[in-house]
Amino acid sequence: MAEEAVVVVFDFDRTLIDGDSDNWVVTEMGLTQLFRELRSTMPWISLMNRMMMELHSKGKTVEDIEECLRRMPLHPRVIESIRAAHGYGCDLRIISDANQFFIETILKRHGLLGCFSEIVTNPAFVDAEGRLNIVPFHDSASSPHGCNLCPSNMCKGLVLKRIQAADSEFMKRRYVYLGDGRGDYCPCLRLGTRDFVMPRKSFPLWNLIFNDQMLIKAVIHEWSDREELAGVLLDIIDRILTDENTRTGLMALPDNGGKTTQVSYP
Repeated sequence: MAEEAVVVVFDFDRTLIDGDSDNWVVTEMGLTQLFRELRSTMPWISLMNRMMMELHSKGKTVEDIEECLRRMPLHPRVIESIRAAHGYGCDLRIISDANQFFIETILKRHGLLGCFSEIVTNPAFVDAEGRLNIVPFHDSASSPHGCNLCPSNMCKGLVLKRIQAADSEFMKRRYVYLGDGRGDYCPCLRLGTRDFVMPRKSFPLWNLIFNDQMLIKAVIHEWSDREELAGVLLDIIDRILTDENTRTGLMALPDNGGKTTQVSYP
């Protein structure tokens, strides 16, 4: 077992899931026109909270939103890779600019919520009137994060820094970070030479990384589709754990039994 020697950090939208959970709800629940009208007038999280207000005013319940989210697909190979990584003993986490309600609902639907030790995202709660509220992780007015690389509502780099700070002097865990968006760039700058970053090919994170690859210390392995994401991730985990097992005199893990993509390592 990995004994949490490996921390795998997932972005959620367009990474762990192929699409965007916010856009899914907006489209499936008939909010596209209003969303487009208001898009340029307010920050994204405020806009999504406004969409929840609209649904409530139309008589839509939290249960209706849950049912909509449960219909969002998650690729079988991604499900398999998450369960395999969890079974190996990896510490799986999510750092996402989506929101708590959307993420937890989708993960519960696919039986994956218990695989993750922590989900850091924009909070969501149901108020006394039964309306779903979505609020920013960082309050830009009362506690701005001060990072010019990240949106005002969340600095993922600060979140990753806090996770890394929990590592003891004698247990420097190795990190694998999977992401696609501009907000994923800041935490990738905090990864070390023994870590890995998996950017989605031709998405903003990938473009930022390859605009100046020398700024990234971690080993870079891109991916394009869900099969490739799962294969590369399990290959990386296998290699890290084999290295750890060799160092401690333990036997290597058995083959993950799934389709993999050959990658090279330092």
